[in-house]
Amino acid sequence: MLLTQEYEEEWSIGRKAIFKLVFTYFTLYIFLMFFSSFLEAPFRWFGNILGFNYSYNVSGFGSGDNTYAYITLFVNIVLAIFISLIWILLDRKRKSYNQLMYWFIVILRIFLIFFMFTYGFVKIIQLQFPYPSLTRMMQPLGDFSPMGLAWTYLGYSKGFNLFMGIMEVSGGLLLIPRRTSTLGAFVTMGVMIHVAVMNFMFDIPVKIFSVHLAIIALLIFLTDSKRFINVFVKNKPTEAYDYYNPIKDKVYHNVIFWTKLVLTIVLIGLFLLRGWSNDRGKTSDKPFLHGIWETTEFIKEGDTIPPLTTDKNRWRYLIIDRKDRATVKMMDDKTYRYTFKPDSISKKVALYGPGEEEETPNFTFDFLDDKTLKLKGEIYFNKHEIILKRKNLDSVLLYSRRFNWINETPFNR
Repeated sequence: MLLTQEYEEEWSIGRKAIFKLVFTYFTLYIFLMFFSSFLEAPFRWFGNILGFNYSYNVSGFGSGDNTYAYITLFVNIVLAIFISLIWILLDRKRKSYNQLMYWFIVILRIFLIFFMFTYGFVKIIQLQFPYPSLTRMMQPLGDFSPMGLAWTYLGYSKGFNLFMGIMEVSGGLLLIPRRTSTLGAFVTMGVMIHVAVMNFMFDIPVKIFSVHLAIIALLIFLTDSKRFINVFVKNKPTEAYDYYNPIKDKVYHNVIFWTKLVLTIVLIGLFLLRGWSNDRGKTSDKPFLHGIWETTEFIKEGDTIPPLTTDKNRWRYLIIDRKDRATVKMMDDKTYRYTFKPDSISKKVALYGPGEEEETPNFTFDFLDDKTLKLKGEIYFNKHEIILKRKNLDSVLLYSRRFNWINETPFNR
């Protein structure tokens, strides 16, 4: 193998060249991942040379595949080639890079472990893919973006989230001890290839990062793949590796072992605590008047507005899913977010549309019966009286349908 964790006193020219290129590229990638925002001026200048003359934001507002990310990637590639070529020319006499290779793999393992734990636990505690909101339940499938469809699909099943999270955390755990790091890299590689393919197929803007995580896992696996190939491909016996280890001191290795163990327990504890806090929040923050309320009467300035599907101003549903927030779905299926802060004692509510910053109550509410709500007040300088009936959530199939061991026929609706 050109790149291997085995100790070799003298490396071939090709192996040294490939190592220098790979080392330089991924060292720069990790560095720029955290510090590229501090290099905005030269990177924007470089982007102008490449023809990116339009306006773009450095942060990407959560997108990892924004213009600045691609400029950074291009700079990463160019610098890696340039630096590695200089390194090859200036350091031709060195026989090997066993020690540098050792620490390079250590850094890559730490990098992968951190993100496998991060992405794994946010799936286990269901922070990354939350259960579909009531607003999402009422949204036509055709209005979903590809990413929104993926998020809804993945968030629906807590079990599938748990499975994905366990696989990612398992890969991270196996990467911690050196003797299981090859297996950990193999598991992580499979998990991240799946994630990367999903990102490409559903247009999720984490394509660059997910591909790099998969390549890093592949790189670690390839440095110890000879035994795997011998056993699983060639069906031949294999020998133990003569791993290079720059530090032989037993005290050092004992300290490293206990440090790994303590840090792993602390990290797992912190993630589990975060998940426990999140579950408590979900239970305690269920808002007053939670549910889907269907408009039966909509009176504006004394006129009863008929429920025409072409009407852009008449409410169809009031969806209360989050504290202090509500979504109004109009007759034409457009949705708008509203401030909605009810007071159950005074029976008043602050109900304001997008762009309005008022906080004082401007509506009163009352229950005509246990399923009927009446809102009365003024919004957008118009007096409104709105009668709404609580929708039975069990009528929403995605909400009510549960797991079934036995299905006589496929329940595909």
